[in-house]
Amino acid sequence: MEPTQAEESQDSQTSHRVRVAVVDDHEMFRRGVIDTIAADCDVVGQAATVEEAVAMIGRTQPDVVLLDVHVPGGEGGGGAEIILRSLNAAPRALYLALSVSDAPADVGAVIRAGARGYVTKTITAADLLASIHQVAEGYAVFSPRLAGFVLSALRPETGVPVTQPADGALERGVAAQEGSEAASAADVMAHDDASLDSLTPREQQVMRLIARGYSYKEVAAELFISVKTVETHVSAVLRKLQLSNRGELARWAAYRRIV
Repeated sequence: MEPTQAEESQDSQTSHRVRVAVVDDHEMFRRGVIDTIAADCDVVGQAATVEEAVAMIGRTQPDVVLLDVHVPGGEGGGGAEIILRSLNAAPRALYLALSVSDAPADVGAVIRAGARGYVTKTITAADLLASIHQVAEGYAVFSPRLAGFVLSALRPETGVPVTQPADGALERGVAAQEGSEAASAADVMAHDDASLDSLTPREQQVMRLIARGYSYKEVAAELFISVKTVETHVSAVLRKLQLSNRGELARWAAYRRIV
């Protein structure tokens, strides 16, 4: 018996349900988000801290991770640290930040770490679901008031076109052309050759391990040196690269694809 058109449509929607993980340290808000999206998405995991999130993302392999930018634990890098530490364990996961903050520093941190979008917690349920699906389809999604800032301040060289979805509630940035991104990345890496060359071989080893999320103790064990020596090397690396902390170092290394 041939399936009806309605049955085919229902099967198609079921097969395309987005697998979502939710990361937020406020349990009531996290539960509310899960209840909101559960009818339309498959919620495969949830977490409240950086460590829980990294482990959960690696275990569940979600399509989209919906995460706050301020998440306790880890090295203090919040949502950006979660993204960077999960790159190897879940390379296909895409990230959509959902935060009460619209501060440029918060937006910039997670976008540079690799998030494909950023919306604020004032978003409606319908728009949140639309944003999740748009990110899953490969689009970059931002709340209207943030789109201009992100496109002009974070990636001015790409000329990313912005379109308005049919619902009129969100602006959607179409992914930049691969050629432009490759050229931009090459320019940045070439510009930083001198900084990399200024690091000693041991400092480069320490830098790569720290950028991958290793603790000082883990780096010491890996390289058979003391924790104090690791701290000395990290201070030298941060000084030579003109960075302020481990979070910035992780983003710096990930953006240049040297870890």
